Amino acid sequence: MRRGIGCGAHPATLPVPIDRVSDFLAVVDFSLSVTGPIFVVLALGYWLMRRQLIDDAFVNTGSRLVFNVALPALLFISIGKTRFDAAADFDVIAFAVVATLIAWPVLEVLASRLVVEPRDRGVVVQGGFRSNMGIVGLAYCVNAYGDAGLVAASLYLAPVTIVFNVVAVVTLGRSLDRSQGIGPMLRSIVTNPLIIAIVLALPVSWLALDLPGWVLQSGQYFANLTLPLALLCTGAALNFRQLRREVGSTVLASVAKLVALPLLFVLGGLAWGFRGIDLGVLLLMSSAPTAAASYVMVRAMGGNATLAANIVALTTVGSILTTSIGVMMLRGLALM
Repeated sequence: MRRGIGCGAHPATLPVPIDRVSDFLAVVDFSLSVTGPIFVVLALGYWLMRRQLIDDAFVNTGSRLVFNVALPALLFISIGKTRFDAAADFDVIAFAVVATLIAWPVLEVLASRLVVEPRDRGVVVQGGFRSNMGIVGLAYCVNAYGDAGLVAASLYLAPVTIVFNVVAVVTLGRSLDRSQGIGPMLRSIVTNPLIIAIVLALPVSWLALDLPGWVLQSGQYFANLTLPLALLCTGAALNFRQLRREVGSTVLASVAKLVALPLLFVLGGLAWGFRGIDLGVLLLMSSAPTAAASYVMVRAMGGNATLAANIVALTTVGSILTTSIGVMMLRGLALM
């Protein structure tokens, strides 16, 4: 006699099929493989700083080394070794630029209504859209997709970074009544080491030039420094004591950065037709925390540097959780 629900079996007590459990565990394992190493190295950097095994001088020097040498070397090598016509996905890049330009005015409107201090509005807007793609976003993509993720993220990085810089200068200049003008803006773009490295690597990739072995190996030494050193410095620079100040504006920018922006990119990407690594790169790059460069720019322009630092700190920690959730959802639905 077959036993039905009405004969003593309750839906909550029915056994879960083993294949569903294993599938769920596989999704969780993949998610942790993407974000777990980032958290470990960030936490190590924070711990080493508190134990005084590294100091501010190490962080400042290491950050400059990453930005000016190691990360440009990583981008140049990864792009230069790849055939550009086979790797570049202009649809993804175009979508990311359009999505950023859509998010910007929406954030401006929200900041004008929810941020009381006018001079802080540009800081909140910048913190809400400017991702740390060059370090954390790149690391997410490498952990998720290996070399293919590195190349896709590297090609994505250059045009979107240019848009980030232009929009950041405009929004901060408006809120601080300090317009830098077109000259300084262009100078900041053309002298950016990351953009220079990508521009130099594009003809190498496009023309399928074979770089000498010694060039590749030398560049690889520096490239290998990039992610661990950058993440150590980022973790060491976290200062949670500052989070007690400017709580409302910090939370607003962080929710925009970690929740609203990834939702815009993922849902828009799905509607655009992206799947697999394309959709994964959109999620991982958009869900990266606010770039540390946003703090540097706010401080240089005389804005609320404490608020900018708060946003960087909170989004850096929060990104581990929100990105893990996003990866689990897309992976569970077989979309990335």
